[in-house]
Amino acid sequence: MADYKAPLRDMRFVLNEVFEVSKLWAQLPALAEVVDEDTASAILEEAGKVAAGSIAPLNRSGDEEGCSWHEGAVRTPAGFVEAYRTYAEGGWVGVGGDPEFGGMGMPKVIGAQVEELVNSANLSFGLYPMLTAGACLSILNHASEELKAQYLPNMYAGVWAGSMCLTEPHAGTDLGIIRTKAEPQADGSYKISGTKIFITGGEHDLTENIIHLVLAKLPDAPAGPKGISLFLVPKVMVNADGSLGERNALSCGSIEHKMGIKASATCVMNFDGATGWIVDAPNKGLAAMFTMMNYERLGVGIQGLALGERSYQSAVEYARERIQSRAPTGPQAKDKAADPIIVHPDVRRMLLTMKALNEGGRAFSSYVAMQLDTAKYSEDAATRKRADELVALLTPVAKAFLTDMALETTVHGQQIFGGHGFIREWGQEQLVRDCRITQIYEGTNGIQALDLVGRKVVGSGGAFYQHFADEIKAFTDSADASLAEFVNPLKDAIANLELMTSDLLERAKANPNEVGAASVEYLQVFGYTAYAYMWALMARTALAKQDQDDFYVSKLGTARFFFARLLPRIHSLTASVKAGSESLYLLDAAQF
Repeated sequence: MADYKAPLRDMRFVLNEVFEVSKLWAQLPALAEVVDEDTASAILEEAGKVAAGSIAPLNRSGDEEGCSWHEGAVRTPAGFVEAYRTYAEGGWVGVGGDPEFGGMGMPKVIGAQVEELVNSANLSFGLYPMLTAGACLSILNHASEELKAQYLPNMYAGVWAGSMCLTEPHAGTDLGIIRTKAEPQADGSYKISGTKIFITGGEHDLTENIIHLVLAKLPDAPAGPKGISLFLVPKVMVNADGSLGERNALSCGSIEHKMGIKASATCVMNFDGATGWIVDAPNKGLAAMFTMMNYERLGVGIQGLALGERSYQSAVEYARERIQSRAPTGPQAKDKAADPIIVHPDVRRMLLTMKALNEGGRAFSSYVAMQLDTAKYSEDAATRKRADELVALLTPVAKAFLTDMALETTVHGQQIFGGHGFIREWGQEQLVRDCRITQIYEGTNGIQALDLVGRKVVGSGGAFYQHFADEIKAFTDSADASLAEFVNPLKDAIANLELMTSDLLERAKANPNEVGAASVEYLQVFGYTAYAYMWALMARTALAKQDQDDFYVSKLGTARFFFARLLPRIHSLTASVKAGSESLYLLDAAQF
């Protein structure tokens, strides 16, 4: 596999030239005090060095060795402890954390780039700080001041880690049927009992303590999701002075043997009357958890993007060097026995597909991160509300579409290597295996599609959708004639999505099956349309600067490829949505 190179030029292009994020930060006083363009650039430069120098070299060896479990203890692969210490000492675990408790205080749009860098280098490694950051977010927004002060500083510092304990053997998507119990104690604590599965980083040797956020039910809790509470349960008890005390009554029963992300410990966690403290109020656990979910689900989309970027970097290097056959138009490398495979149309199709999806995904994930920053930091109530609703709308798209496109991208990268892509030596097969989980965890992509259509589009009566549609139409209406080749197909795409949305809203009133039948294809159409908007924005910037640098020429060429070869996919997907739900119910269960 090619050495990983942080795509800093493209990140700077998206942040500084396309979105001009420094203007957003200047409008948000809380951010204006901590970040500007130079600060952000320095942070990303350093993060790129850490990712490429300390973390990326462990990707293949970590996959081959994996995590090991022995009598409840989990050991990460060789080099992980040292690399994690380097990462933590650099302050990277708390890059988006509250400065009051030792975090760096960076906006999510910067944190999103750091996440991409780390996950491109090594997804298994990146999961440990990601889960810690997510746990910190819920604690910061919902826990008592006492719990924040006691736990956040060491978590931001990477001395302690965090985990999310949601899933149970019988309860995955349907968390309302969890069985883990929380018994209140006289001192205000709770005794937590139950089993959780698929817990990323539930046990490991990277930190001296792990702070678990556990969903459980109180004895008098209402049935279903309304009866879920969230509890903070440390692996090792913390004394009043902040020192560590006795081991809590919890243990790792085993770790999973998985298709990918083998250096990330996926644990079965047993809570046997473990001591914990409630986060927020009784029966408000899902609200506290979903504070984290918008960030985490965007983060999973970024994981997919990161793997696609890593695959592309290796594939394009290989395509420039591997010689096989002659170009259709005749020999190009006349001094060699054959031409580099990058001359062949199908190889170019795959490379350009990878490039267009990666760069479109980077722009889109950054756009969503900017909405998160606006929703969090804006001092104007109407602006916060609009951003909140955009986040709600776009989060399932970011999670599902980025990861669906990532699987396509990593498979293309493997395919370009031919037989060499199927063997371990080149690393492309690992990226395909690692990528597959991104479509499954943090809510499967089918669930994300249902969330988009059922809750966010139909559930809001189309209001959330209208924010995004209106913004795109404002852009297309204001664009000058030089952008016609990008703006006209974007206009057609948003008109198609508008018609599909209104039609689906109407059909759903008469038949509830219509939402589920249309949801996956609807999300895909939405994703391609959103990418078209991103590519039109990038093309506008590149068009004005194409005489300055080949970077902008390349960007324009990729934009033209996206509109010519990828955006037309919406037509077949639209036809599937229009077909409705009837054909899904022609067979009885016994006829399958």
